[in-house]
Amino acid sequence: MENKISQAPEPVGAYPYTRQVGNLLFLSGVGPRQRGKKEIIGVIKDEHGTIIDYDIEAQCHAVFANVRYILEEAGSDWSKIVDVTVFLTNMKRDFPTYNRLYAAYFKDNQPCRTTVEINALPTEIAIELKCIATI
Repeated sequence: MENKISQAPEPVGAYPYTRQVGNLLFLSGVGPRQRGKKEIIGVIKDEHGTIIDYDIEAQCHAVFANVRYILEEAGSDWSKIVDVTVFLTNMKRDFPTYNRLYAAYFKDNQPCRTTVEINALPTEIAIELKCIATI
């Protein structure tokens, strides 16, 4: 068996990206970070390193790509997602863009979904997905 290098970003804490129980695959929270990079896609900072803006569309695309990488590396795929919990740091600003992109990505597969607003995420990200899929 070939040893394939992961495309998913490294976890930011002491946890696995997936845990299989029976035919269910549980994904830990997945954000828009990119493997091997410290910068967060779509984040704009001032000269002092303070976030002044972010691109939720770019972060959504990156999160969906990371979920796909993780699913495929674990032996599942996008069509097998059955439940999604979405965490947004700014529901009022970001929900319309996120919802439009979500509808496009999940056009053929419509899992159950819960979307919540939270104060912050562990890194400078504006969106995170937690998914359950079959395998």
